[in-house]
Amino acid sequence: MLLVSSSRSGYHHGDLAHALEAAAMQLLVDRPAQEISLREVARAADVSHNAPYHHFSDRRGLLKVLAERSMADLVTAVRTSIEGASDPASAAVEGGAAYIRFAVEHPHGFDVIYDPTVCIPGEPSETMAPLIAELEELLSTASVAAGLESESGVTAVWGLVHGLGTLCAAGHFSLDDALAASAEALARMLSR
Repeated sequence: MLLVSSSRSGYHHGDLAHALEAAAMQLLVDRPAQEISLREVARAADVSHNAPYHHFSDRRGLLKVLAERSMADLVTAVRTSIEGASDPASAAVEGGAAYIRFAVEHPHGFDVIYDPTVCIPGEPSETMAPLIAELEELLSTASVAAGLESESGVTAVWGLVHGLGTLCAAGHFSLDDALAASAEALARMLSR
C-alpha cells in the first residue's frame, strides 16, 4: 500500500513520523491545536489522508505530540536563558523572561501544553512527565539559588511568569510591560 502522494517535494520513505510532526508543528504556528485535523496534517506533509493513522492513534494522539514538542521547546528556551545568565538572580529573571516570551511568540504551542484535555493534570504522558519535571526543576533551582527558600515561593514564580505570559499573549499588555513586571516582581521576591 502506497502511503505517499505523487508529489516529489513531501514525505520521503522512512521518515513518515518526522514529516507528520513537522507538518503539524508548522500548522500550529498559525492556528490553535484544536483546529488542526489529521487530514490537514496529511495534506501539509504531502502524504495520503490515511498516513497519519500510522503514527498518531487518533486526533488526541496528534494533540499530545503537539503539546510534547511544544513543551520540549519551552524547556529548551528556559534552560538556555538560565544557563546564559551571569548570576543567580539574573538566572531567575531570565528564565522567567524566556517563559513569558515563549507564551507570546508561540501562543498556540503554549496553549496546547496547558490544555487540560490534552495533558491531563496529574496524568502526563511518558514523554511529557520528564519535560514537566525538568521545567519545574529549572525554575525551582534558579529561584532557590537566587534566594527563595520555600516551595510556595517557587510556585509563585511559576504562577507569576505563567500568568504574565498568558495575559500578554492574549493582548492585555505589551511584551515589554510583561517582562518589566516580571523582573520587578522577581527582584522583590528574591530580595527577601
